[in-house]
Amino acid sequence: MKLPTRMRGSGPDAHPGEDTGGWVPAGVRESWQQLPEPVRRLALPLALVALAFFYPKYAESLPGAFPGVGTLVIMIVYTMMAVGLNIVVGYAGLLDLGYVAFYAAGAYTAAWFASLQFEQVSFHFGSVGISQEAVGIHISVWLILLIAGAFTAIAGILIGLPTLRLRGDYLAIVTLGFGEIIPQFVRNGDNIFGFDLTHGTFGISPIDSPGFGTTLEDAIGVPASFQQSFDRAQWFYWAALALLLVTVFCSVRLRDSRLGRAWIAIREDETAAAAMGIPLMRTKTWAYAIGAFFGGIAGAYYATFKSGAFPSDFFFNFSVFLLCMVILGGMGSVWGVVLGGLVLSYLDQEGLAKLGNSVSEVIGRQIDVPKYNFGVYGLIIVLMMLFRPTGLIPERRRKKELAEGVHDESLYDASA
Repeated sequence: MKLPTRMRGSGPDAHPGEDTGGWVPAGVRESWQQLPEPVRRLALPLALVALAFFYPKYAESLPGAFPGVGTLVIMIVYTMMAVGLNIVVGYAGLLDLGYVAFYAAGAYTAAWFASLQFEQVSFHFGSVGISQEAVGIHISVWLILLIAGAFTAIAGILIGLPTLRLRGDYLAIVTLGFGEIIPQFVRNGDNIFGFDLTHGTFGISPIDSPGFGTTLEDAIGVPASFQQSFDRAQWFYWAALALLLVTVFCSVRLRDSRLGRAWIAIREDETAAAAMGIPLMRTKTWAYAIGAFFGGIAGAYYATFKSGAFPSDFFFNFSVFLLCMVILGGMGSVWGVVLGGLVLSYLDQEGLAKLGNSVSEVIGRQIDVPKYNFGVYGLIIVLMMLFRPTGLIPERRRKKELAEGVHDESLYDASA
């Protein structure tokens, strides 16, 4: 029987699942193989996390093509939303075109509980960087992130319930409808029976900043409020990186759990999954709720970074943008979605503008490349579908389905 490529080695010490190409020195290969399996598995992720953590310290010495720290905050938040959408689309196979609704729900949750919006009351709980005499509701931003996640999870359940019996294009159309309803609601929510809930098209601003309070500032030197800190972007970056790592960890653990395997079974064949005893309604509802949870946290954090929640941020194109990240990275692949999210968000924030400047210098004529951003994204997706349909970093299961067991041998024989 012909062995899969991933099980072949070039030396006597080759082990299944390892590529021991001749370009690696024998001594290095032997030393690497002697390390415990957990160390070999975690070495690369830990190295990448370390490089990301210290990025603000060496960012200024990098070439201009690298993003600034403030831009990286936005990139990380967008990537966090993409990882949350991957739970719905990549794991469970539910095409959601209204994910921007969860982003909006999280942002406005932060605006309601950490701003001057409700002048009728004055309530403070753990707020930092703001006078205790200020009117409105002011709760600690760290607590608000959890509140926003819980609120959007409930919203995800309510949005998901009417779609549980739908599949394919019908599901996409319904979620698209919900994605359009929420932004319209926040635009017109300034007069709900005489009550100003969302402040209409002006949005709600300013929103309180996260921070650690004066006690920790005096004790260990961390900023009491990020907005009032000299290194504002740096602290926002570190907090965003921590949130992304938690999101990735939860996503990986969910994928390997019993619930994750049920999602994948539904994605592959919903009828067969139901025949095997998987409760379709409850399993799909969990996908919507958990995906919305992370989207809400990301939306709330982004609102605190921008110090405002504005209706102009919540439009349908943003849902498509997040979906492009999932497709580019590889549907169902956590690391692929992280890479796809970082790549497309960089192009959106700085990359296309820098590319336009470079092209303009070469041809001697000014070209506004960001003006054609969605055309560029569409071209990228088309090229990906033609030359690498599984994504930049494909999920192992989907890669096997497309590359192995589809010719003369079955997938079972190939994996055996």
